[in-house]
Amino acid sequence: MNSWFTVKVKYTKQLENGSLKRVNEPYLLAAMTFTDAEARIYEELSAMIRGEFMVTGITRTDLQDIFQYEDSANWFKCKITYGVDEEDGEKKKKVAQNFLVSAPDVKEAYLRMEESLATLMIDYQVISIIASPIVEIFPYRDDEVASPAKAKKIEEFIEPTSNKGVVFSASGSDIDEDELTVDDLDEAADDDSQLDDQFTGDDE
Repeated sequence: MNSWFTVKVKYTKQLENGSLKRVNEPYLLAAMTFTDAEARIYEELSAMIRGEFMVTGITRTDLQDIFQYEDSANWFKCKITYGVDEEDGEKKKKVAQNFLVSAPDVKEAYLRMEESLATLMIDYQVISIIASPIVEIFPYRDDEVASPAKAKKIEEFIEPTSNKGVVFSASGSDIDEDELTVDDLDEAADDDSQLDDQFTGDDE
C-alpha cells in the first residue's frame, strides 16, 4: 500500500553562526516501501546536503492529507475524530485521522485546518495540534512512477475548497480505504515502533 514515511537523516549541519553541528533530522516523503523510501531520500538530499549523510531510521507515518502553505516552513500534526454509523445502524463508531499543516503557530494551524476542512460533510472535533519536527516534505513528482503521493483535492468525504494551501495526499489514502478507529491509531503507533527498523541508529 502506498504510504508516507518519516526518514531520519544524520549529517553535519552548518548553523547560522558558521559553526558545525552533528544533527539527526526527520524528513517526510512519499514511497511505496521502506526500500523505496531509503532510495528516494538519498536521491532528494544528495543535492541539498554537503558531505556525507546517513539514514538512521525509517518509520511508516499515518497521515490522511498534508496542507502546505507557502508562508511557513513550520509543521503541525493535527488529529481529528468523527463518528460514522455502524453497519447495524444502532450506534456510531469513532474514527480518527491525522493531518499535517504548515503554519507559523498553533492558532494559525487550527484556523488553517478549519479552512481546509470547511466543506467536510460530517461533524468532527479537533483533538490535538502539536508541533512536528519535520524539516521538509517530498511529495509525489509527476515524473516519478514509484512515489505514490501527489497533489490533489480531497475527495469523497471532503468537497473541493477554495483554500490557498496545497494539498498532498498519498494514493490509496481515501477515507474508505484508510478509515481508522482511535484504537487502530494506538495499534499503528505500536507497529511504527516495531518497524523503526534495521536502519535505526544513535540520535546523536
